[in-house]
Amino acid sequence: MADRTAPTSLLLVQDLVNTLDIETGADTLTADGGLGAFLDDHGLSALAPRRGEPAAVRGLAELREALRAVCLAHTAGTALPEAVARTLDRLLSRAPLVLAVAPDGATALRPAAALHGTDRLTALIAAGIATAAADGTWTRLKACEAHDCRWAFYDKSPAGRSRWCTMAVCGSRAKMRTYRARRAESDQ
Repeated sequence: MADRTAPTSLLLVQDLVNTLDIETGADTLTADGGLGAFLDDHGLSALAPRRGEPAAVRGLAELREALRAVCLAHTAGTALPEAVARTLDRLLSRAPLVLAVAPDGATALRPAAALHGTDRLTALIAAGIATAAADGTWTRLKACEAHDCRWAFYDKSPAGRSRWCTMAVCGSRAKMRTYRARRAESDQ
């Protein structure tokens, strides 16, 4: 199977979207201790909320699903639904970024110093998205077109037109469904 891992700037987005396995319903983010495990896995354990974890998890789950909708729009090559754009605006507005300039002149977006907990995590995600949008990789982060999958993957194909997380599983299933539907239609 081809490597579908996103570049560093988008890895946090990809991993957040993939905390929910649509096919099985397993949600590692909302599982007991899931937020802490997610933060630990990304070297962000210092961002764990001290209180209000259920609200933090709900907010991140909402962000996750809005980001999944963006990835689906990337897959379909369509505009983002207006309601999803408003949701992202609302969620990301809680996570302001500042431009940091290094002595050598290099620049980077980083979370505002006053941010803590999941607001800081959201700002890190926003910074990654801004970086990816600037370097042209943002639209290659997609969600599998299969309704029972929706797994986030990074499209490394030359034309950037991949529609499934893997051709071996989801792509094959979709092609087989299409084949069977055509065959049933021709048998009538």
